[in-house]
Amino acid sequence: MGGTATAIRLLQFAREPLQVVVIERRPEYRSAGVAYHRTGNHWNHVFNIQAGRMSMFREDVDDFVSWANNEADRTGWPAEWSDFTFTESGPAPRRIYADYLATRLADAAREASDGVTLLEADGEVVDIALDTGPRARITIENCSPPQITCADGSERVVLQADHVVLATGLEERNLPFAADVADHPAFVRHPYSEEGIERILGLRQDAVVAIIGTLLSAYDSASLLLRRGHTGTIHMISRSGLTLRTYPPDHRHRVINLPPPRLLPDGYEGRDEFVRRFKDEWERACVTLAREHPGMPLAVVTERVAKSWEPHLPDVLARVPTSDLCALLDGYGSLLATLRVGAVGHITEFVDAAMADGGQLSLITGRIDKIVGTASGTLELSVSGSEPTRTIEADLVISNFGREPNYERAGSALWTNLLRKKIAARHRRTGRGVEVDVHGRLLGPSGARSAPISVVGGPREGDEIVRYGRMGAFAFNLAAIKNHSVGVAATVLHRLESCYDERAGDATVSMAGAEGREAFDRSVMLDVHRMAARRRDDREAMTARLEKSLEAVRGAMSGSGEAPASERALRFAVNRAAMTKLNDLSVTPRDLRNRLGLDEPEPTPPTPRRPLESPERQDLPEPPGPPGLG
Repeated sequence: MGGTATAIRLLQFAREPLQVVVIERRPEYRSAGVAYHRTGNHWNHVFNIQAGRMSMFREDVDDFVSWANNEADRTGWPAEWSDFTFTESGPAPRRIYADYLATRLADAAREASDGVTLLEADGEVVDIALDTGPRARITIENCSPPQITCADGSERVVLQADHVVLATGLEERNLPFAADVADHPAFVRHPYSEEGIERILGLRQDAVVAIIGTLLSAYDSASLLLRRGHTGTIHMISRSGLTLRTYPPDHRHRVINLPPPRLLPDGYEGRDEFVRRFKDEWERACVTLAREHPGMPLAVVTERVAKSWEPHLPDVLARVPTSDLCALLDGYGSLLATLRVGAVGHITEFVDAAMADGGQLSLITGRIDKIVGTASGTLELSVSGSEPTRTIEADLVISNFGREPNYERAGSALWTNLLRKKIAARHRRTGRGVEVDVHGRLLGPSGARSAPISVVGGPREGDEIVRYGRMGAFAFNLAAIKNHSVGVAATVLHRLESCYDERAGDATVSMAGAEGREAFDRSVMLDVHRMAARRRDDREAMTARLEKSLEAVRGAMSGSGEAPASERALRFAVNRAAMTKLNDLSVTPRDLRNRLGLDEPEPTPPTPRRPLESPERQDLPEPPGPPGLG
């Protein structure tokens, strides 16, 4: 879904001719990925967070709920959902999310500016080579449709692109303990697949089931069984033994400011001391929050604390040695994930009931050493932990232990080639994902940008941790993808479109006097509204207002005796500031919309003090044609 989200933003932001090509390795995953595609998600699989947090537009928090209630085609929906009214705090089935994203992608293509087009293709990108320009040559296997297929019918296609956005999702982990049973009929390696769902639903109701994992994916599998009346024993097994907290029925996302944690007051004194102080500061923050907000449900206290700590963690983590940071993330990553996010009651209610008072669902804390088949067709799992190794026999084993954060161990041909050629580098500080800069551009081992490549989603996990303090799934899930898609799309267009001077750097254009600063700030807000507008007519009207406002900025600069910035440099500075405002993480999406004034009448630009000089881009050579984007 990261690719779809970024394509939507490119189509929405672009003002000059551009072809956006979205290449999907697995056609059934288009606009969805493994988490949301239709064939691998049963109607009982719902978002773990509330429907009101699932809009792909962070500045339009109600968009998904509005689509589900007013636009979605409910033909073929089961009775449970066919007449359901979706609410901000309620559940929604994950499988409808692909339709939502596909609709918004089609909307964006239809409302795009002249010459801005979309091409959706199937195929697996296996390699990227650098070309002059700089451009990139993308090697695609099993590619279709014919628009980008070689004339000789070759199965390998090489596509040239001016910029490449990698939104490859999560990489799959190798499971050594299951090597002997990978193809066994009683072992489900991919529970989010059509075959996996069929095998789970086809199981006899009194069968013994072992589920590897105890968090969201495990809850999905257990809930699917329990909702259809399963009576056999279910074992959920993980090293951590952690389970999900249940959100209150009326839960709404909030950001609460708490005092920063004092985690390293005397400098870093070792891993054990850091963990001790972290626990002490965490308990203090939870007590403070509960005292200052007495009506807050206990189930959301840890989420509020974790969110409030995010802005402070980058400075703290920068002082932790790399070896210790990797060990801390390995040892406490699952705990941090459960503290940061819970799940809606639709997911947890059946599982929690089956787990209560020694019920049919048993929670086992331990490491799975080996899974072997038996003569009777069952599987035996050897589980070790604090107690002596025990053996569990199961009629079906469902594996939810599958994400590989270390890209040097990922099985992807593309990432293997990028790392081998030193176009990409494993994230040095965390070992999770790959190195990128603040705008998501891929970095090589030297820390320099080595190619016109940007990254969205899962591969940025390590960077999200150390740069923004985001832990657990929030380092790579929809919340991160929303921000990535805005930042990457804007940054790509800064490079490709002639109306921007990317060489102007990140510094805001200096302006003497309050009049110039006021005009600049007004221009930024107009550009925010232009970028957020989804209808072409609205964007064009906003663009006209923005041009007048930019004239006022340059007039104010000239009136003060300051040499005015070039039109392209000024546009770059304004758009970079607008992008930052759209990606403001310090507030909730609903508060962001209010802060940006997106429900208010648009500000009217002042009359410029003098005509704008001739645009610099008229002196630039015409581009050879619309740039392509893989």
